[in-house]
Amino acid sequence: ENVKQYAPNSIVIIISNPLDAMVTLFKKITGFPANRVLGQAGVLDSSRFSTFIAWELGVSVKDVNAMVLGGHGDTMVPIVRYANINGIPVMEQLERKYNDKAKAKEVMKNLVERTKMAGGEVLKLLKTGSAFYSPASSAIAMAESILFDEKRVLPVCAYLNGEFGVNGYYVGVPAVLGSNGVEKVIEFELDSEERTLLDNSVSAVKTLVADMERLGF
Repeated sequence: ENVKQYAPNSIVIIISNPLDAMVTLFKKITGFPANRVLGQAGVLDSSRFSTFIAWELGVSVKDVNAMVLGGHGDTMVPIVRYANINGIPVMEQLERKYNDKAKAKEVMKNLVERTKMAGGEVLKLLKTGSAFYSPASSAIAMAESILFDEKRVLPVCAYLNGEFGVNGYYVGVPAVLGSNGVEKVIEFELDSEERTLLDNSVSAVKTLVADMERLGF
């Protein structure tokens, strides 16, 4: 309410968990246009996925391009098919490393699961407190793209109006970030497995939002 009163023209990046519900609640309370309210999760989750891939293959994380879609939680969807190292498919490199397709799939499955559980891994290592550097770094990347109108394509929690078959919910998707906030959601083809996983993730977001509304928010 204070943001609405004192910064009515602002673009707001939500970081607080439960992320998907908090972004929805902020938009509901302020009435801000959807393009000016977004959540930081996908950049963080994608950076963790990229880091684990880089460690596994012994390359710089700067050269790994990997993306995570969906909600910020256990149902997040790392998109394995498009993960690459400067354009070279990650799965191809895993298959070359192990000379075994089944082993490569097993390794990737473990990387995906580690990505989903990375937040808990950080908590366990810190013992007190929670992750702070990586969420801050991810939020800065988003803010800079908006402030400087960089038009970067980043995975963010954005409001969907039919994109990826979803209407009226905030979901992690790739989007162009510029001076107007979320300027465009970038759609791409999902295979049947990816579609199922994304649908499951969206269902979890819907449940979270419904629970929030039942509590009177």
